[in-house]
Amino acid sequence: MHPNHQVIVALDCDRRETAEEIVDRLGDACRFYKVGLELLTAAGPAFVEHLVAQGKEVFLDLKLFEIPNSVAGAVRAAGTLGVSMVTVHSMGGTGIMTAAVDAARDFPHLRVLALTVVTSMTDEDLADIGVGESTEEQVLRLARLAAKAGCHGVIASPQEVAALRGVLGSDALIVTPGVTPHGDSPAEHARPGTPRAAIAAGASHVVVGRAVTRATDPAAAFRRVRAGLVV
Repeated sequence: MHPNHQVIVALDCDRRETAEEIVDRLGDACRFYKVGLELLTAAGPAFVEHLVAQGKEVFLDLKLFEIPNSVAGAVRAAGTLGVSMVTVHSMGGTGIMTAAVDAARDFPHLRVLALTVVTSMTDEDLADIGVGESTEEQVLRLARLAAKAGCHGVIASPQEVAALRGVLGSDALIVTPGVTPHGDSPAEHARPGTPRAAIAAGASHVVVGRAVTRATDPAAAFRRVRAGLVV
C-alpha cells in the first residue's frame, strides 16, 4: 500500500472551524481523516459529508457498544454518509460485531473494524475490570472473535501489530492509533510506537494526531510522517 493511503490524520477537535483549517492546510497531501466522538458531537454528520464530498476518506471512530439493532442502525447511517471505516467495540461480543458486519453489506466501500483494547489501557487497567490476561493476550482474544464475526480488521496499539498479523493473516486491516514520531511524547497512550515501527510490523494504517494537527506547519509534519513509513 502506498504511504499516501496509510496515514490517517485524527481530527480530534472541538470545533468544525478548527478541523476545516487543518484539512485546508494539509490540502491534497492527506486523503484520510479520523472523525471521532468529540468532533462528530461538535460538528455533526454534515462535516463528515463535507469531507467525503472533497474526495477524502473518513474513518468514523464511533466505538459502537450497544444492542445489536442499535449498532446495525448506526453502521447503516455511517454507510449512508459515505465513510470508509467505522468501529465497533469487540468487548460487546459476537452479537454486535455480526450485526455491524451484516449492516455494512449494503455499502461495498464500508469496512467494519473492531476495537480491541484502547491504547490508554495497561495490564493493571484490565485487572481493574476483571480481566486477568495481559493487554496483548486480550487483544489477540478479541481479534480472533472479531475475525470470526466477519469484521474486516481491528484497532490495536503498535505493540500488538506483529502478533495480530500472525493471527489474522495478510488480508485483514490493522489500524494503529497511539503512534508518535520518534522523540515526541506519547501523551495518553500507554502502549505507543513509532509510525515506521507499526508499518514494519504489519500495520495497514497508522493514525497520527497532535504530531501533525498541532504542528506549526501541519503539511510539513505530515510529509515527514509519510516519508518515515518507507521501510
